[in-house]
Amino acid sequence: MEEGKSIGSLTEQVLNRLSKMLDNSACGWRQLANAVSEQPRFRCSESELTCCSLQVLSAAGSPGRTLLARLADRSCSLDFLLHCLRKIDHQEAVHYLTYTEAELIQITVQPQTQQATVGGRVVLTCRASGPPGLSYQWFRGKEEILDGTGSTAELVLCPSALVHQGPYICRVHHRENVVFSQWAHVRFVQSAGCSSTLFPGSVSGLHVIVQPKSKSVSEGDTLLLECSAEANPPAQYQWFHNMEPLTQHKTRSLKISCVTTAQRGQYKCKMFNLYHEAWTDTATVTIGPSSITEASWVEVDRSPGSPKQVHRSTYGAGSHPLQQIVNAPPPAKLFSATDKVALLIGNMNYHYHTQLCAPIADVHELTNLLRQMDFKVVSLLDLNWQEMHSAVTEFLLLLDKGVYGLLYFAGHGYENFGNSFMVPIDAPASYTSEHCLCVQNVLTRMQEKETGLNVLLLDMCRKRNLNDDIIVQPGLLKVTANIVFGYATCVDAEAYEVKREDVSNGIFISFLKRRVCEDEKVTVMLDRVGEDMGRCQITQGRQALELRSNLSERRSLTDQIQISECSASHSARNLQWVVAHVLPKSRCLEFDCGVKVQLGFAAEFSNIMVIYTRILEKPKEIVSCSAHLTDFPDDVAIDLKKSNQETLLEAGSLLLINDNLPSPEVPSLYTRIRCLQRLKRELTFAVCLQYTYSNMDEDVQERQTVSVGKPLVSKLNLHEPRTPSTSSATSSFSLDSFNVPEVSFFASVGSASNDWSYQTQTASTTPASPRSANVPEETDCHDLFDAPQPLVASKSLPHTRINDTNFKFSDMYNFNSH
Repeated sequence: MEEGKSIGSLTEQVLNRLSKMLDNSACGWRQLANAVSEQPRFRCSESELTCCSLQVLSAAGSPGRTLLARLADRSCSLDFLLHCLRKIDHQEAVHYLTYTEAELIQITVQPQTQQATVGGRVVLTCRASGPPGLSYQWFRGKEEILDGTGSTAELVLCPSALVHQGPYICRVHHRENVVFSQWAHVRFVQSAGCSSTLFPGSVSGLHVIVQPKSKSVSEGDTLLLECSAEANPPAQYQWFHNMEPLTQHKTRSLKISCVTTAQRGQYKCKMFNLYHEAWTDTATVTIGPSSITEASWVEVDRSPGSPKQVHRSTYGAGSHPLQQIVNAPPPAKLFSATDKVALLIGNMNYHYHTQLCAPIADVHELTNLLRQMDFKVVSLLDLNWQEMHSAVTEFLLLLDKGVYGLLYFAGHGYENFGNSFMVPIDAPASYTSEHCLCVQNVLTRMQEKETGLNVLLLDMCRKRNLNDDIIVQPGLLKVTANIVFGYATCVDAEAYEVKREDVSNGIFISFLKRRVCEDEKVTVMLDRVGEDMGRCQITQGRQALELRSNLSERRSLTDQIQISECSASHSARNLQWVVAHVLPKSRCLEFDCGVKVQLGFAAEFSNIMVIYTRILEKPKEIVSCSAHLTDFPDDVAIDLKKSNQETLLEAGSLLLINDNLPSPEVPSLYTRIRCLQRLKRELTFAVCLQYTYSNMDEDVQERQTVSVGKPLVSKLNLHEPRTPSTSSATSSFSLDSFNVPEVSFFASVGSASNDWSYQTQTASTTPASPRSANVPEETDCHDLFDAPQPLVASKSLPHTRINDTNFKFSDMYNFNSH
């Protein structure tokens, strides 16, 4: 197989056949997506996997076909595809693709436009690779050339005459496989010594003097590509995007305002005049995170006592305060982790303080990015005091020698006497350290585990809390040279969020998401984030990143995991991660009337789940029917006005977009369940079926009660306190007041402990990969490790309209502090 061939060279028939082979759960598209991730440019984000998975909800949808299309867009070669298919041991696909590839025809030499004098010799050459016995047919325009060399790889016109002038194309075929060359033009000029009155001056060649350059721009920015040629007569220009002509762009400069991800890809320009034609080199354009344009900002302090709006400022269209910075090439890797784990907490809906908007998007963003770097991530929204303490306690149990641990918090906070405090959603109006979580105490406990790297990212205000005069004295930190603090703002300052019409982002995450995956030392990466923030006009003098670190080694978040020395503990952590991310199995309910209803489950965060219902079958005599969910327990939070909605957006899930929803041909109803960490018993609800017979006017109802166990993080029983030990010297509510037993992270108390005992006995089984999480799908798995992993079900906000293709933010933004 030749190196230059890509997936895009496969015919539609071959792609459809191959996609059918990949549309299975045992050895299919999801395993292929994991295999191709060994090459970073082919790695699929969580949002892209979500888009593939949701194809199962459409009658004609194919997850495998969608994945192959994405790989084709990234110019994945057939060689690499075959390598990955062999890696996952998909023998059927390997055999089919190998056989099919042997039958493919690839043009290796294209005919070139030429100019000649009448009576001279013109040779047009087209060569192709493929199966033996390739046939060639030459055409001038639509007329086949039947004489001379018209059926060979080289078309010879000698002696040439004016009748030979025109466009030529070659058809290469073998049996039913056909491919055409590019067009080549033959033009005649007057021979030397003859004067020309048609064009003043001499006829010269066409020389490209300025080539378009590859570049990376942000969504909403302006794309500018330029080229130029010396030619007589002057050259004309035609730009192409992914080999499709851009009919509106016929000058040497290509300018596209307010780009989106639809504009990413390859650009070339064709330059031509009456006698010559030339193509520029290919320029590759990548579209990164969206910039903030026409931004309005409102200061809202994430320390709860501050006024909601203080000052407003607006930047006009065309200004881009958040500019994407070109990254330097990464240096060689030196260090590795024994594992990588992260706890992300976003508090928004405070009981007694200002509500925040950005944490949901910020946690979602960072979750997807960390999972791309092989972090095991638990993402939680809206935790009260007990739940925060329990979650952090459980997180600490995931840490071990050489593990990289990362804790991120977005919400209200404050700093007193050098100690930072995270504020839970149930903190009273006049809260003190007794009602909050001390970050320094968490760090002390992290260091006790002899971790390889401790990263704390605090996206909160650091204003002084005048209600709190207690000086907390956390335990002494070890001199391990592995601590990195990233504060979203400076001491006694506020942190801000960009408030948009539907989804908001914190300023810190807006910059961090562009850098966090860089293969650089953590402190170098965060320094660059700080420099980027410093160049942002809307935050200058208001918010600046503060970095504290004693990191002496070149530790990076992208460091590989080496588990040779700690394979047992690594497998245990994989098990622990899976336990808190198991979704209920998809199920089909049969009602007495003959209607079949399907229930499906997807996770938006580790404590937020979406249930969708759809009608699979109904008897012909039933003219209409619908299935609604009702009677949920009081433990969880459900907005009744947004339950049983036709779209996820109407159901309150801002992180999914219309193009990711099931096809209208298969209508579904969606219900979003929040606060699963408060579930004290199995999740039970009722499915109410309403239907109407063709000969009846009144609706008929049937009900079935469904129990789906304890999904996702509810197995951890975070609502229950952990066993206390001796009190802290400063506060009985400090984290140090909890005894952290050396057991597994997801060992639950009560009845769940029996489940954990079973899991530990199966630790030798293959653990689920955290990178494959975040996938909404029909959950038809039969055991724990085949169960669908949690999804942050959407496109990644930084790179999309929302993570890559179809999400659009409003044109006007509000700038808030938190």
